[in-house]
Amino acid sequence: MTEPAPDAYRERLDALYARLDYERLGMPASSSSTELKLGRMRRLLRRLGDPQDALRIVHVAGTKGKGSTSAMVAAALSASGIKAGLFTSPHLHRLEERFEVDGAMMSPSDLVARCDEVLPVVESVEADWPDPEGRGMTFFEATTAIGLLHFARVGCRAVALEVGMGGRLDSTNVVRPGVSVITSISFDHVRQLGPTLGQIAREKAGILKRGTPAVVGVRGDEPLSAIREVARSRRCPIREVGPDVSYDYEPPTPPVDRPSNGVVRVRTWRRDWGPIVPPLPGEHQARNVAVALASLDALAETDPTLDVDPGAAARGVSGLRWPARVEVVGESPWVVIDGAHNVASAEALAGTLRSNFPSVPRTLVFGTSRDKDLDGQLRALLPLFDAVIATRYVENPRAVDPSAIAEAVSALGGPPAEVSADPASALQAARRRSPVPGLVCVTGSLFLAAEARAAALGLSNVPARPRLVT
Repeated sequence: MTEPAPDAYRERLDALYARLDYERLGMPASSSSTELKLGRMRRLLRRLGDPQDALRIVHVAGTKGKGSTSAMVAAALSASGIKAGLFTSPHLHRLEERFEVDGAMMSPSDLVARCDEVLPVVESVEADWPDPEGRGMTFFEATTAIGLLHFARVGCRAVALEVGMGGRLDSTNVVRPGVSVITSISFDHVRQLGPTLGQIAREKAGILKRGTPAVVGVRGDEPLSAIREVARSRRCPIREVGPDVSYDYEPPTPPVDRPSNGVVRVRTWRRDWGPIVPPLPGEHQARNVAVALASLDALAETDPTLDVDPGAAARGVSGLRWPARVEVVGESPWVVIDGAHNVASAEALAGTLRSNFPSVPRTLVFGTSRDKDLDGQLRALLPLFDAVIATRYVENPRAVDPSAIAEAVSALGGPPAEVSADPASALQAARRRSPVPGLVCVTGSLFLAAEARAAALGLSNVPARPRLVT
């Protein structure tokens, strides 16, 4: 397909980014806000012809692991010859990354074409159903519609659809999925979802649809009880990791001289998947593999034409590359980039660095967002690191000031933190300070991970970055 004129592409991006974008501004304080309703989203899709109704959807929610699990589901389907879409957020470098078909992101030409289909309809919905407070439809609502329309247009047979935030009031929760999935429950977005694990679980269980099967990878009595209660009220048959799905994870045998993902063996109520090399390291990713494979089995039970070839699916999962998730981008010293941004994901990262990476001196490059638990993340990470560099991402206004991070490190008894103004200079400083052998880990935010990854890999010409609005 012919590439669009640069001005046309930029104009469509600007039109999208001009919309209210909670990824840049932070979410409203309450999930009951008038901004988080589904009526206009349903009207938008109806005017687009309800493209979601042509798709078999695996709808994936969870505090952590939902993106990785969605990507594994899509990779397994594609490897089995089933044309599969993948919708995730946020993107790292280009907006088109959010919309993948068989592992390839949407082309710029397709993005322009879908914007030209969707944005005029967005404006017509806004005109016919104006918001009482004058707010237009959001960036995420528009991009969700673009994704669903694109997958229908190109003939996807199945789609792995990642929830943006929460579940009950998320813009993706207008679909009728073949399978609903909840990967995990931990504390994040507590202002919007609630201060207890049970409340958070109920919000995420809002994606469960009457009579639709669900796969649940959640640990803990409180969140599991809440999910089971919602499932019973909606007559949803659920399969849980534990009673219905088992997995055994074998981390690499110490001493580990280079990063290794280990091996996981998964058995569901339907089949024994045998040994699989996870695409990402860590016990939590082995659990995500189990959830993904169970989701595929549940999907096959709802639609036998979507049953995957186990060998091909396993190869698809193992071969998946999922950037900025414990991603190794350099050696001598090892450079690891991870988008961990809450306490649970920081704890998982810490465990992975202990079990799957060499035991060498480590330098932490850390930056996070204002609405995240700064002290909680640092408590999980600091015991592993000999040096710390505090920094911030620069292309989003939600970043915590690096000096505040350095103060928090000191208050928690960490090593004196060097302050660096941006991810590129922080990465340079970390490499200078790190011995060989050594390890540098950049984490605290997916936004930080994206900018550090661009610097580490020398990426340029990533025009999907929004222009800062002051």
